[in-house]
Amino acid sequence: MAPDTYRPLISEVFRKVNNAKTKAEKTELLRKYNSQTLRSLLIWNFDESVKSMIPEGDVPFTPNPAPEGTDHVKLENEGKKLFYFVKGGADSMSQTKREQIFLGMLESLHPDEAEVLILVKDKALQKKYNRISKALIQETFPQIQWGNRS
Repeated sequence: MAPDTYRPLISEVFRKVNNAKTKAEKTELLRKYNSQTLRSLLIWNFDESVKSMIPEGDVPFTPNPAPEGTDHVKLENEGKKLFYFVKGGADSMSQTKREQIFLGMLESLHPDEAEVLILVKDKALQKKYNRISKALIQETFPQIQWGNRS
């Protein structure tokens, strides 16, 4: 995809996929907006062997109140930091530092993307996007190797 092409928020992609009427539409949307970050979030959420290093449950953070498209970092651009938050990624990092990075990321994201990250860390993406399943992801991205990640 060309650098000047608009990339929607990952939360928008998930909303579009969730609202799509057919599996073919869902697959087409996932492939259209395919990225390393998108796949990493889906793997983190659906692969049982990926263990979150961030405590489960609500996260006390202050959502970024800026209007969409203004003063936010995109989750898409933060994907290279996701390894900090899973077992086997940055295991020598102190838990305090890991949680500080996570909170900082949440506070820099649009609130909808922060919500996605919190859902994924708890492997609960389906609570909001209940029409996105592991089977759909496996079919859409057959190159993903499942298991043996942590």
